[in-house]
Amino acid sequence: MKMDSLWTAFTDLFDAKHMADLLMKVIVIVVIIAVALLLRWLLHFVIDRVVRQIVSGAKKKQNVTDTQALAASPLATVRLVQRARTLGSVLTNIVNVLIFVIAVLAIVHTISAAILGSFALLTAAVGAGLGFGAQNIVKDVLNGLFMVVEDQVGVGDIVDVGFATGVVEEVGIRITKVRDVDGTLWFVRNGEILRTGNMSQGWARVIVDLPIPYTSDVEAVQAAMLESASELAKTPKWRHLVLEKPEIWGLETISAEALVTRLVVKTRVSAKWDFARALRLHLKQALDSMGTSLTPLNAVVMTGMDGATAVEAATEAAEASAASKTTGAKRGD
Repeated sequence: MKMDSLWTAFTDLFDAKHMADLLMKVIVIVVIIAVALLLRWLLHFVIDRVVRQIVSGAKKKQNVTDTQALAASPLATVRLVQRARTLGSVLTNIVNVLIFVIAVLAIVHTISAAILGSFALLTAAVGAGLGFGAQNIVKDVLNGLFMVVEDQVGVGDIVDVGFATGVVEEVGIRITKVRDVDGTLWFVRNGEILRTGNMSQGWARVIVDLPIPYTSDVEAVQAAMLESASELAKTPKWRHLVLEKPEIWGLETISAEALVTRLVVKTRVSAKWDFARALRLHLKQALDSMGTSLTPLNAVVMTGMDGATAVEAATEAAEASAASKTTGAKRGD
């Protein structure tokens, strides 16, 4: 008797009416997923098309075919391309999140409206309990949107965000990806970025401080430095990348050890580091031709993790050298 009742309940569960309702729900769920995927593809297509049109329009206006060639174009054009790509990335992420949430809610409502009501109550309860912790996520999202709207950073910019320094590869709605010079990819939460140093907007300045002996002819050394820098800036490789003539800013430091004189050159951002290396080589050659040698300084200031390691190693080497000299003096006595 008991087995008969179980069999009856089982057959009632899979009767024609229930099967039809179940089949209809499956069809509706499949349609919802298909519409969500189609809508996602359509919105991504529109966003990508708009971004491509902005980028291609900027390239066509400047008569270039490569984005890197825009470095020789006006700043507004470069920022327009970077900002368009960044906004495209952010809008793509927003579209993905919104369509996913809407599709899940529609599927749950199709399965059972009662589940959606219970889900709403549960969501409200969980949201109230996690509201304090979720404020960090809201902070990250809002800060990321403001960073894009205010054009603080863009894809391809060289930035210092405190946690990392490098090239921005992606600006998302919650995190920003920064690739440093060692190749490490840093994931920085937008809400944790308190200040941003952007080294890709406008222009850059190469600063070279040279310590020369105290007895040197300062004016002659400065004239040789300026002549060497000016000749380098006029070469075909660099003349389009140097924005202003090199300048001597004078003596930065006077001490018993050396006289530190400063040379500066205003360049385009993309050429700063390469030009600085070439400039140092030319300055060395100019000083060698004058017979002037650089004075070793006892105090060296370096920044960053690499600088800290280098200073620590230099300190240990200096202590070892001093110890060896003391031992040698004792043996001589």
